Amino acid sequence: MKIKTIVELLNAEVLAGADKLDTDVHSACGCDLLSDVLAFVKEQAVLLTGMCNPQVVRTAVMMDMRCIVFVRGKVPGQDVIDLAEEHGLVILTSDERMYSACGKLYQNGLAAGSVIDD
Repeated sequence: MKIKTIVELLNAEVLAGADKLDTDVHSACGCDLLSDVLAFVKEQAVLLTGMCNPQVVRTAVMMDMRCIVFVRGKVPGQDVIDLAEEHGLVILTSDERMYSACGKLYQNGLAAGSVIDD
Protein backbone atom coordinates (compact mmCIF):
# COMPACT_ATOMS: atom_id res chain seq x y z
CA MET A 1 0.00 0.00 0.00
CA LYS A 2 1.28 3.46 -0.78
CA ILE A 3 1.32 6.06 1.98
CA LYS A 4 -0.94 8.27 -0.15
CA THR A 5 -3.57 5.52 0.12
CA ILE A 6 -3.32 5.72 3.91
CA VAL A 7 -3.88 9.48 3.64
CA GLU A 8 -7.05 8.83 1.63
CA LEU A 9 -8.38 5.97 3.79
CA LEU A 10 -7.90 7.88 7.04
CA ASN A 11 -8.75 11.32 5.65
CA ALA A 12 -5.39 12.33 7.07
CA GLU A 13 -3.47 15.57 6.87
CA VAL A 14 0.19 15.41 5.86
CA LEU A 15 2.42 17.26 8.34
CA ALA A 16 5.81 16.12 7.03
CA GLY A 17 7.21 14.10 4.16
CA ALA A 18 4.75 15.11 1.46
CA ASP A 19 7.38 14.19 -1.12
CA LYS A 20 7.37 10.56 0.11
CA LEU A 21 3.68 9.72 -0.29
CA ASP A 22 4.45 7.28 -3.12
CA THR A 23 6.47 5.11 -0.72
CA ASP A 24 5.20 1.52 -0.46
CA VAL A 25 4.51 0.13 3.00
CA HIS A 26 3.54 -3.45 3.78
CA SER A 27 2.66 -3.56 7.47
CA ALA A 28 1.54 -1.44 10.40
CA CYS A 29 1.39 -1.33 14.19
CA GLY A 30 -1.07 0.54 16.39
CA CYS A 31 0.36 1.25 19.83
CA ASP A 32 0.68 4.00 22.44
CA LEU A 33 3.14 2.11 24.64
CA LEU A 34 6.47 2.74 22.94
CA SER A 35 8.27 0.14 25.03
CA ASP A 36 5.96 -2.46 23.45
CA VAL A 37 6.87 -1.22 19.99
CA LEU A 38 10.55 -1.68 20.83
CA ALA A 39 10.05 -5.03 22.58
CA PHE A 40 7.58 -6.78 20.32
CA VAL A 41 7.46 -5.21 16.89
CA LYS A 42 9.56 -5.85 13.81
CA GLU A 43 9.07 -5.24 10.12
CA GLN A 44 6.47 -2.53 10.67
CA ALA A 45 6.52 0.37 8.26
CA VAL A 46 3.70 2.45 9.75
CA LEU A 47 3.14 3.35 13.41
CA LEU A 48 -0.30 4.53 14.50
CA THR A 49 -0.24 6.26 17.87
CA GLY A 50 -1.75 8.98 20.01
CA MET A 51 1.55 9.81 21.70
CA CYS A 52 2.87 13.20 20.54
CA ASN A 53 6.43 13.45 21.79
CA PRO A 54 9.89 13.19 20.22
CA GLN A 55 10.31 9.65 21.56
CA VAL A 56 7.72 8.50 19.02
CA VAL A 57 9.97 9.65 16.19
CA ARG A 58 13.07 8.17 17.82
CA THR A 59 11.27 4.84 18.25
CA ALA A 60 10.11 4.86 14.63
CA VAL A 61 13.66 5.60 13.45
CA MET A 62 15.08 2.76 15.59
CA MET A 63 12.52 0.36 14.14
CA ASP A 64 13.14 1.55 10.55
CA MET A 65 9.56 2.75 10.08
CA ARG A 66 8.52 4.98 7.19
CA CYS A 67 5.41 6.74 8.49
CA ILE A 68 3.77 7.80 11.75
CA VAL A 69 0.02 8.40 11.91
CA PHE A 70 -1.15 10.41 14.90
CA VAL A 71 -4.73 9.32 15.61
CA ARG A 72 -7.61 10.90 17.56
CA GLY A 73 -6.89 14.29 15.99
CA LYS A 74 -3.56 14.60 17.78
CA VAL A 75 -1.11 17.07 16.26
CA PRO A 76 2.50 16.89 17.39
CA GLY A 77 4.53 19.99 18.16
CA GLN A 78 6.88 21.54 15.64
CA ASP A 79 9.85 19.91 17.40
CA VAL A 80 8.41 16.46 16.64
CA ILE A 81 7.66 17.39 13.04
CA ASP A 82 11.16 18.82 12.55
CA LEU A 83 12.76 15.69 14.00
CA ALA A 84 10.68 13.50 11.69
CA GLU A 85 11.67 15.57 8.66
CA GLU A 86 15.31 15.31 9.69
CA HIS A 87 14.98 11.51 9.58
CA GLY A 88 12.90 11.37 6.40
CA LEU A 89 9.67 10.16 8.02
CA VAL A 90 6.18 10.89 6.79
CA ILE A 91 3.96 12.36 9.52
CA LEU A 92 0.18 12.23 9.25
CA THR A 93 -2.64 13.22 11.57
CA SER A 94 -6.16 11.78 11.44
CA ASP A 95 -9.33 12.25 13.46
CA GLU A 96 -9.87 8.47 13.36
CA ARG A 97 -9.62 6.57 16.61
CA MET A 98 -6.83 3.99 16.81
CA TYR A 99 -9.17 1.00 16.55
CA SER A 100 -11.02 2.23 13.47
CA ALA A 101 -7.83 3.50 11.79
CA CYS A 102 -6.12 0.13 12.21
CA GLY A 103 -9.28 -1.64 11.04
CA LYS A 104 -9.56 0.45 7.88
CA LEU A 105 -5.93 -0.14 6.97
CA TYR A 106 -6.14 -3.88 7.68
CA GLN A 107 -9.41 -4.21 5.77
CA ASN A 108 -7.78 -2.56 2.76
CA GLY A 109 -4.81 -4.91 2.70
CA LEU A 110 -2.18 -3.49 5.05
CA ALA A 111 -0.85 -6.45 7.02
CA ALA A 112 -0.19 -6.62 10.75
CA GLY A 113 3.40 -7.73 10.21
CA SER A 114 5.49 -9.80 12.60
CA VAL A 115 6.35 -9.74 16.25
CA ILE A 116 9.78 -10.41 17.70
CA ASP A 117 10.08 -13.96 18.99
CA ASP A 118 11.35 -14.46 22.53
